[in-house]
Amino acid sequence: MKLIVGLGNPGKEYELNRHNVGFLAVDYLIDTLNASKVSSKFKGELFKSPDYFFLKPSTYMNLSGESVVLVKNYYKIDNKDIIVIHDDIDLKLGALRFKRGGGHGGHNGLKSLDKHIGSDYYRVRIGVGRPEKKEDVVKHVLSDFTDKEMQCIKSLFPKIKLAVEDIENASSKYSQKEC
Repeated sequence: MKLIVGLGNPGKEYELNRHNVGFLAVDYLIDTLNASKVSSKFKGELFKSPDYFFLKPSTYMNLSGESVVLVKNYYKIDNKDIIVIHDDIDLKLGALRFKRGGGHGGHNGLKSLDKHIGSDYYRVRIGVGRPEKKEDVVKHVLSDFTDKEMQCIKSLFPKIKLAVEDIENASSKYSQKEC
Protein backbone atom coordinates (compact mmCIF):
# COMPACT_ATOMS: atom_id res chain seq x y z
CA MET A 1 0.00 0.00 0.00
CA LYS A 2 1.40 3.39 -0.99
CA LEU A 3 0.83 6.66 0.86
CA ILE A 4 0.21 9.72 -1.32
CA VAL A 5 0.68 12.97 0.61
CA GLY A 6 -0.50 16.33 -0.66
CA LEU A 7 1.22 19.28 0.95
CA GLY A 8 -0.78 22.40 1.70
CA ASN A 9 -2.45 24.48 4.36
CA PRO A 10 -5.93 23.73 5.76
CA GLY A 11 -8.72 26.29 5.58
CA LYS A 12 -10.82 28.06 2.98
CA GLU A 13 -8.47 31.06 2.78
CA TYR A 14 -5.64 28.86 1.49
CA GLU A 15 -7.70 26.56 -0.75
CA LEU A 16 -6.57 27.92 -4.14
CA ASN A 17 -3.09 29.12 -3.11
CA ARG A 18 -0.03 28.02 -5.08
CA HIS A 19 1.26 26.41 -1.87
CA ASN A 20 -1.84 24.16 -1.85
CA VAL A 21 -1.26 22.54 -5.23
CA GLY A 22 -0.46 19.28 -3.40
CA PHE A 23 -3.89 19.32 -1.74
CA LEU A 24 -5.54 20.07 -5.09
CA ALA A 25 -3.78 17.14 -6.78
CA VAL A 26 -4.67 14.76 -3.94
CA ASP A 27 -8.31 15.89 -4.10
CA TYR A 28 -8.31 14.93 -7.78
CA LEU A 29 -6.78 11.52 -6.98
CA ILE A 30 -9.26 10.91 -4.17
CA ASP A 31 -12.15 11.62 -6.56
CA THR A 32 -10.86 9.65 -9.55
CA LEU A 33 -9.64 6.64 -7.55
CA ASN A 34 -12.84 6.46 -5.47
CA ALA A 35 -11.16 6.83 -2.10
CA SER A 36 -13.16 7.05 1.11
CA LYS A 37 -12.32 8.94 4.27
CA VAL A 38 -10.76 6.69 6.88
CA SER A 39 -9.78 9.00 9.72
CA SER A 40 -8.98 12.46 10.98
CA LYS A 41 -6.90 11.23 13.90
CA PHE A 42 -3.46 11.51 12.28
CA LYS A 43 -3.26 15.33 12.39
CA GLY A 44 -4.79 15.28 8.95
CA GLU A 45 -7.49 13.79 6.75
CA LEU A 46 -6.70 10.22 5.67
CA PHE A 47 -8.48 8.56 2.74
CA LYS A 48 -8.15 5.03 1.34
CA SER A 49 -8.71 3.40 -2.03
CA PRO A 50 -7.92 -0.25 -2.80
CA ASP A 51 -4.27 0.55 -3.61
CA TYR A 52 -3.46 3.83 -1.86
CA PHE A 53 -3.77 5.91 1.26
CA PHE A 54 -4.13 9.67 0.65
CA LEU A 55 -3.17 12.19 3.33
CA LYS A 56 -3.87 15.89 3.60
CA PRO A 57 -2.05 17.06 6.76
CA SER A 58 -3.97 19.56 8.88
CA THR A 59 -0.80 20.74 10.61
CA TYR A 60 -0.10 23.53 8.12
CA MET A 61 2.73 23.22 5.64
CA ASN A 62 5.64 23.82 8.02
CA LEU A 63 4.66 20.89 10.29
CA SER A 64 3.55 18.36 7.64
CA GLY A 65 6.05 15.76 8.83
CA GLU A 66 4.19 15.42 12.14
CA SER A 67 1.15 14.08 10.31
CA VAL A 68 3.05 11.90 7.83
CA VAL A 69 5.12 10.12 10.50
CA LEU A 70 1.95 9.17 12.41
CA VAL A 71 0.43 7.46 9.34
CA LYS A 72 3.76 5.95 8.29
CA ASN A 73 4.32 4.38 11.71
CA TYR A 74 0.73 3.26 12.31
CA TYR A 75 0.43 1.47 8.94
CA LYS A 76 4.14 0.49 8.78
CA ILE A 77 4.72 2.16 5.43
CA ASP A 78 8.27 2.25 4.06
CA ASN A 79 9.61 5.54 2.70
CA LYS A 80 9.91 3.92 -0.76
CA ASP A 81 6.09 3.70 -0.69
CA ILE A 82 5.53 7.37 0.17
CA ILE A 83 4.84 9.87 -2.62
CA VAL A 84 4.70 13.57 -1.70
CA ILE A 85 3.05 16.05 -4.05
CA HIS A 86 4.13 19.65 -3.55
CA ASP A 87 4.65 23.08 -5.10
CA ASP A 88 8.04 24.09 -6.44
CA ILE A 89 8.93 27.73 -7.12
CA ASP A 90 12.09 26.72 -8.97
CA LEU A 91 9.98 25.26 -11.78
CA LYS A 92 7.94 27.21 -14.31
CA LEU A 93 4.18 27.18 -13.90
CA GLY A 94 2.88 23.78 -14.97
CA ALA A 95 6.23 22.01 -15.01
CA LEU A 96 6.26 18.49 -13.58
CA ARG A 97 9.30 16.74 -12.17
CA PHE A 98 9.63 13.47 -10.30
CA LYS A 99 12.41 12.20 -8.11
CA ARG A 100 13.20 10.07 -5.11
CA GLY A 101 15.17 11.59 -2.27
CA GLY A 102 17.21 14.76 -2.40
CA GLY A 103 17.30 18.03 -0.53
CA HIS A 104 14.39 20.19 0.55
CA GLY A 105 15.46 23.25 -1.48
CA GLY A 106 14.22 25.58 1.25
CA HIS A 107 10.66 24.17 1.10
CA ASN A 108 9.39 24.18 4.69
CA GLY A 109 6.99 21.27 4.17
CA LEU A 110 9.82 19.10 2.86
CA LYS A 111 12.08 20.25 5.72
CA SER A 112 9.47 18.97 8.16
CA LEU A 113 9.14 15.66 6.33
CA ASP A 114 12.91 15.18 6.21
CA LYS A 115 13.10 15.85 9.96
CA HIS A 116 10.42 13.28 10.79
CA ILE A 117 10.87 10.49 8.22
CA GLY A 118 14.15 11.18 6.39
CA SER A 119 14.45 12.26 2.76
CA ASP A 120 14.21 8.96 0.87
CA TYR A 121 10.65 9.26 -0.46
CA TYR A 122 9.24 10.03 -3.90
CA ARG A 123 8.36 13.59 -4.85
CA VAL A 124 6.00 14.97 -7.43
CA ARG A 125 7.16 18.55 -7.94
CA ILE A 126 4.60 20.89 -9.51
CA GLY A 127 5.94 24.17 -10.83
CA VAL A 128 4.22 27.29 -9.58
CA GLY A 129 6.82 29.77 -10.85
CA ARG A 130 9.06 32.15 -8.98
CA PRO A 131 8.28 35.78 -8.19
CA GLU A 132 10.56 38.43 -9.69
CA LYS A 133 11.79 39.58 -6.26
CA LYS A 134 13.18 37.07 -3.78
CA GLU A 135 11.49 38.87 -0.88
CA ASP A 136 8.09 38.16 -2.46
CA VAL A 137 8.34 34.35 -2.19
CA VAL A 138 5.96 33.96 0.79
CA LYS A 139 3.44 36.36 -0.75
CA HIS A 140 3.73 34.45 -4.05
CA VAL A 141 3.14 30.95 -2.69
CA LEU A 142 0.27 32.16 -0.49
CA SER A 143 -1.46 33.89 -3.41
CA ASP A 144 -4.24 32.25 -5.41
CA PHE A 145 -3.80 30.96 -8.93
CA THR A 146 -5.45 33.08 -11.62
CA ASP A 147 -8.21 31.35 -13.61
CA LYS A 148 -5.80 30.75 -16.51
CA GLU A 149 -3.11 29.37 -14.18
CA MET A 150 -5.67 27.10 -12.53
CA GLN A 151 -6.62 25.67 -15.94
CA CYS A 152 -2.95 24.85 -16.48
CA ILE A 153 -2.63 23.21 -13.05
CA LYS A 154 -5.80 21.16 -13.44
CA SER A 155 -4.58 19.90 -16.82
CA LEU A 156 -1.65 18.24 -14.97
CA PHE A 157 -3.78 16.09 -12.70
CA PRO A 158 -4.51 13.21 -15.14
CA LYS A 159 -0.78 12.97 -15.87
CA ILE A 160 0.00 13.02 -12.14
CA LYS A 161 -2.45 10.13 -11.67
CA LEU A 162 -0.62 8.10 -14.32
CA ALA A 163 2.74 9.01 -12.81
CA VAL A 164 1.70 7.99 -9.29
CA GLU A 165 0.52 4.63 -10.63
CA ASP A 166 3.95 4.15 -12.29
CA ILE A 167 6.13 6.16 -9.90
CA GLU A 168 9.35 4.21 -10.55
CA ASN A 169 9.24 5.29 -14.23
CA ALA A 170 7.53 8.66 -13.77
CA SER A 171 10.59 10.82 -14.38
CA SER A 172 11.24 9.47 -17.86
CA LYS A 173 7.58 9.19 -18.89
CA TYR A 174 5.66 12.11 -17.35
CA SER A 175 8.01 15.05 -16.77
CA GLN A 176 7.22 18.27 -18.60
CA LYS A 177 8.72 21.76 -18.76
CA GLU A 178 5.52 23.83 -18.46
CA CYS A 179 1.89 23.99 -19.58
